[in-house]
Amino acid sequence: MAAKKAVYNDESISMLKGADRVRLRPAVIFGSDGIEGCEHSIFEILSNAIDEAREGFGTEITVTRYADHSVEVEDHGRGIPVDFNNKEQRYNWELVFCEMYAGGKYNNDKNGSYEYSLGLNGLGLCATQYASAYMDADIRTGDTRYTLHFEKGENVGGLHKEPYKGKSGSRIRWMPDLEVFTDIDVPAEYYKDILRRQAIVNDGIRFVFRDQVGGKFEITEFLYKEGILDHVKEIAGEDALTGVQFWQSEKKVRDREDKPEYRTKINVAVAFSNKFHVTEYYHNSSWLEHGGAPDKAARNAFVYQIDSYLKHTGKYNKNESKITFNDVEDCLILVISSFSNQTSYENQTKKAITNKGIQEAMVEMLRHNLEVWFLENPAEADRISAQVLVNKRSREDAEKTRLNIKKKLTSTMDVTSRVAKFVDCRSRDVNEREIFIVEGDSALGACKQARDPNFQAIMPIRGKILNCLKADYDKIFKSEIITDLIKVLGCGVQVKSKANKELSTFDLSLLRWNKVILCTDADVDGFQIRVLLLTMLYRLTPALIEVGKVFIAESPLYEITSKDETYFAYTEQEKADFLAKLQGKKYTIQRSKGLGENEPDMMNLTTMNPATRRLIQVLPSDAERTAQLFDLFQGNDLTGRKDYIAEHGTEYIDALDIS
Repeated sequence: MAAKKAVYNDESISMLKGADRVRLRPAVIFGSDGIEGCEHSIFEILSNAIDEAREGFGTEITVTRYADHSVEVEDHGRGIPVDFNNKEQRYNWELVFCEMYAGGKYNNDKNGSYEYSLGLNGLGLCATQYASAYMDADIRTGDTRYTLHFEKGENVGGLHKEPYKGKSGSRIRWMPDLEVFTDIDVPAEYYKDILRRQAIVNDGIRFVFRDQVGGKFEITEFLYKEGILDHVKEIAGEDALTGVQFWQSEKKVRDREDKPEYRTKINVAVAFSNKFHVTEYYHNSSWLEHGGAPDKAARNAFVYQIDSYLKHTGKYNKNESKITFNDVEDCLILVISSFSNQTSYENQTKKAITNKGIQEAMVEMLRHNLEVWFLENPAEADRISAQVLVNKRSREDAEKTRLNIKKKLTSTMDVTSRVAKFVDCRSRDVNEREIFIVEGDSALGACKQARDPNFQAIMPIRGKILNCLKADYDKIFKSEIITDLIKVLGCGVQVKSKANKELSTFDLSLLRWNKVILCTDADVDGFQIRVLLLTMLYRLTPALIEVGKVFIAESPLYEITSKDETYFAYTEQEKADFLAKLQGKKYTIQRSKGLGENEPDMMNLTTMNPATRRLIQVLPSDAERTAQLFDLFQGNDLTGRKDYIAEHGTEYIDALDIS
């Protein structure tokens, strides 16, 4: 039977009306129907409070996060106009709370109510009201108090009005609706981050965050008296490469010759540091997470001016390539806060602007001020250019290393034939495959005979490998032993490089083994080789330790043989226990030999058979402490190592091998 076709005709077209325009399609306004969209709805109400404060009406904004997920924003501005509007012949509360594209910020370019405003489209308050389970508005204008109540986008009870003597302001409390958003549990960290950012670009305005936890309110305040200048000083600290520069510019611009002029104001705080790097862009105090015009301007101006200085002072090597913005950005602390009374955002979420006029004004301003800075401060200019060149050359070296790693480790080679003396197993099931990394050719022979060839593979190493915490990456990847080990593991490496964050070629899903087992002799040399192997894994593939793939095979210290039985003691205590058990009987006791000298049956029984062997899993239970110890014992901290030995050396006297 043929499927019934849906009818598509003139009656198939419908239009969303009223609150349904937001409630059924929240992502159109807020960018998402998840937690990000809910967060943006909060920012819409906060934006209106900020616009009032920036115009000089109020110096404090309070945001409250209630335990039931409701939110309240209070300002001390002029109060939202909600009374009758003769021009529109409607009450203003109907317009601002219930009509999309209604607001008081459309005429900012014609001496309107706001010089520069975050609000622009007349959507935020109405859309947030539509998307809430309820909203209560308490508005004071200085002589009148107005209250309103809404439920699921509809007003309940009309406008209440009463005489009032006191400070003006607006307080909006609402509950984001779970019928609109999939999640409304906005974390306290979001509030703190957004309020801190707003304090940075709105100097002198105090932002108070009240977080209801366990019936009490935890209060956090944010205030930057000198705005972005204070922020950059805070990041740069006392030992930056340069002092902090602060530049301002104000001019009229246009986005195209036939477009009208509009005003823009640009504030820039900048410093250079070899420890920190930050680039942040704000427009009308909205954080431009995706940048847009300011990011393009910064890339243009900084590369142009620093490249010109390097050429002029002859700091480039012969035939050396030009710097990129990545090289500059790696030591740059830059915060740009711009304003305009005409703004083209990419969309309602306001994470990027596209104004060509603002971009051109920024390029001109940044180039000019950088040129003056370099001329007036040649010592700082030299330090900046030298650091940028270091970043550039490090990036290029890292890229060469990355290509070398990729060539060595991720080529589609036959590992069994290309890695010397590697002995693979038959199984292709990663969930059962085990690899034993053993010490030398003699251990290879014994383990090869003792293993189960169905799922156990052997990889011998020749002598002691490099200490990977002391060697640089270039030297590490010239080591044939290490590159062979990485090839056999199959998952690549996790390289942490400041110069090139893309250096890593690691993919855990490509690991060929369920267990990576380190199997070395139970003597001082064997212990050192084990530590060097662990150090290699800690630096190049720490994820293997984090997910519990790395194990240590315990070898017995003693073989105790009586007439009827053979015992293997792994510790001195176990040896004593076995000897006590054999009291009165004849027995022989022999110190365990190296792995290569053990009989295959003994190797199978004590080291390789999953039913009888002892494995120690290397766990990341105390990752920070593990990192500290690796760095202390295997890194370059010679003084720390000496101090540790002086303090704790007596604890290890019994374990010393002084034969």
